[in-house]
Amino acid sequence: MKRIVLLVVGIIAVAGVVVSLAPASGRADDQAVPIFGIKIPAGYRDWRLVSVAHEEGNLHSFAAILGNDVAIKAYRQGTLPYPDGSIIAALHYGHVPSEENNKVFGDPQSFVPGPPTNVQFMVKDSKKYASTGGWGFAHFGADGKPGGEALLKTCAPCHAMASRDFVFTRYAP
Repeated sequence: MKRIVLLVVGIIAVAGVVVSLAPASGRADDQAVPIFGIKIPAGYRDWRLVSVAHEEGNLHSFAAILGNDVAIKAYRQGTLPYPDGSIIAALHYGHVPSEENNKVFGDPQSFVPGPPTNVQFMVKDSKKYASTGGWGFAHFGADGKPGGEALLKTCAPCHAMASRDFVFTRYAP
């Protein structure tokens, strides 16, 4: 009986690992964005948290900002400009009230991530993307499809207004 229980627990554990790794891969595939040629980096969902963002207005979203090891090191050390190889990801979600939390708090004050809206990437390669401040930009919809050329052409001019090498987000230790 113990062997059967151990076997079932082992099968469940393996299935859990397989299921958890599929979404963590970030649905990387072969579709690249126009202009910059960037694809969704495999494993980006395992990167470290840089910060979170809450954007109102037309965006009305939450975002988790993640960085690969090169970007995280630069953030932590305050290195500017960011070194080549830095990749920053912004995972955007709508936000919705949490009925469960609000019952506990007694007021409608708690919001949680809703459906994903898009994921965006900034890739630092000072030679390849010299015309856009050394950064390449990518936007993928909730369906994983790359954003169009017109959308991507708006990234560099907007990010050029950021005071830290085209990057708006500050590191939240």
